[in-house]
This record gives sequence, C-alpha cells and structure tokens, in this order.
Amino acid sequence: MKIAVYSTKPYDRAFLDRSNAAHLHELLYLEARLAPETAVLARGFPTVCAFVNDRLDREVLTMLAAAGTRHVALRSAGYNHVDLKAAAELVLRVTRVPAYSPHAVAEHTVGLILALDRKVHRAYARVREGNFALDGLLGFDLHGKTAGIVGTGKIGAVVARILHGFGCRLLAYDVAPNPECVALGVEYLALTDVFRRSDIVTLHCPLTEATHHLVDAARLALMKRGSMLINSGRGALIDTRAVISALKTGQLGHLGLDVYEEEGPLFFEDRSGRVLQDDVFARLLTFPNVVVTGHQAFFTEEALTAIADTTLANVTAFERGETLANEVAATPTD
Repeated sequence: MKIAVYSTKPYDRAFLDRSNAAHLHELLYLEARLAPETAVLARGFPTVCAFVNDRLDREVLTMLAAAGTRHVALRSAGYNHVDLKAAAELVLRVTRVPAYSPHAVAEHTVGLILALDRKVHRAYARVREGNFALDGLLGFDLHGKTAGIVGTGKIGAVVARILHGFGCRLLAYDVAPNPECVALGVEYLALTDVFRRSDIVTLHCPLTEATHHLVDAARLALMKRGSMLINSGRGALIDTRAVISALKTGQLGHLGLDVYEEEGPLFFEDRSGRVLQDDVFARLLTFPNVVVTGHQAFFTEEALTAIADTTLANVTAFERGETLANEVAATPTD
C-alpha cells in the first residue's frame, strides 16, 4: 500500500525501512509536517502516517479524504491532536501505537528526577569549566521521599516499580487503579491529596478536555513548598505560565519537562542558529532548577523498533480488511 509518511527524520526512515521488509509497502517520506499547506502531497495515498505534532483537525482530514486517503496511521500512542469526530464523518480509520516501550519513557522520567535532585545539569557545566566547587549542588535522598504518580497505565506502572526500588513511598491517582501498582504497595488517593502529600509529582495521564491544564495555579498551590514536578506525558497537562509563577516564588522547587504545550513550532528541529521567539519557553530556560528535554523520552532503539513494527502492521491489517486492533474512534462525548 502507498503510505505518505509526514514529519520524517533520518531515524524514522531507518526504522520504518527495516520493518517494511516484512510488509513491502510503498513509503513516501516527507520531511514536512502535515498541515493544510502540505496535505496535497498525500493525494492518491490511501494511508497517511502522522506524528505527534502533525495537524489532523477537521480541515486537514477533509482535504485528505477528498484526495483519496482512507486511513491515518499514527506512529504515536497519543491521539489528542486528531479530530476523531471529523474522521468518523469522513469514513477515515485511525490507528495508533498504544504501547511501544513504557520503559523508555519511564526511565527518562526517573532520569529527569535524578538530574534535578542531584543538579547533574549544573555540575556538568561547572566541571567543563574547571569549577569543582560543590556549593549550590546539594541534593536529597530519594529514599524515603513520597512520589505521586498521576496516571498508572503502562508507563506510570513502570515508574512506580523504579521508584519503589529507590525506596520511595508511592501515592497515585487514576480513574482505574492498576492492580500491579496496588500489589506494589501504591496508595491510591484523590488527586488533591496526591498533590498535597507528595515531594515529587510525575504526570503520565492522557491529554483530554478533562486533563487540559491539570496542573494549574490552584493545584500548584496545594503542593509542598519546594517540591518537584515532572511531565513526560503531554505538554498541555501543565499551565506553563502558572508553573513559571510558582518557580519564581519558590513554591515549586524543581521542574522537569520532556514536553511543552506549545512545542509544535520548536521541537524535533535544530533551532540553535535562530532567535527563540517563544517568550514563555525562553523564560522557562532561565531557571537553574528547570531541566527541559525536547520530547525525547520515547527515543530508544527498542521504542523506535516497536513504533515502526506496530505502525506498519496496522497499515497491513487495514489493507487486508482485517480487524484493526489499535483503532481509535470518537466516543459519544467527542
């Protein structure tokens, strides 16, 4: 089947080509992001393969459907950027990669926690300049600290196992408690109690209307003064302006981000030679107690292999008219 693959980088091509040896699809790699201006490039392609920052709103989906597309294969777990109601009306099937490597994201999450705690980012810069002083690098033991995990699906459960190994006390919030976490000793509480009682809060829930700006000024005010917040889920789970205010007052002591609510114009590109135009993001980067990575938590050999394999398996199932096990569709509330 002909597939127009948007937002591709050299690593995408390498892993998709390797996986495609078992499927023999015709892949057209496009560096451009999917948007109204680039949707025309998919004319005549039954399947479009899209990534997290591609536009899949009603306008773009209408253009794709009119040009012959019948299947959108997401090479991501999240699908909050897809207008599923419009897709259903246009008879566009949408598939995703529900689980590629929860270990990749969970391990990166804990890496952010450790970097912030032990000031690894600051120590690295100092040593490179010949400064071996320890002033300002004081950290704390993770052992005995209380970690709150918001969202205990596959990724959150792995985070729980890792932090349990550090000797943390584990609290969690989820609409459906995970038996694996319960067996580990995780205590499920109301969301407000998780924020109140945790030294570290880490976010692993999907982005929906209900979770948009889940962390706002009110919830930040509930947190222990000087506590840590980690987000490796979706950028818009956090109200960035509210977080900046909390950092300025010291209410929030540490912030680790692998995602950002306005990351679309920024992430996945080399912008080192340009002036940063996003003033909010630029302000974030001025804090010494903030570590930001550019949506790389998923970026491991194992995860990219699984993403490519599942994405192309989804396309093959669509081509053969088989049941789409990884299909996502609109709900009555969408």
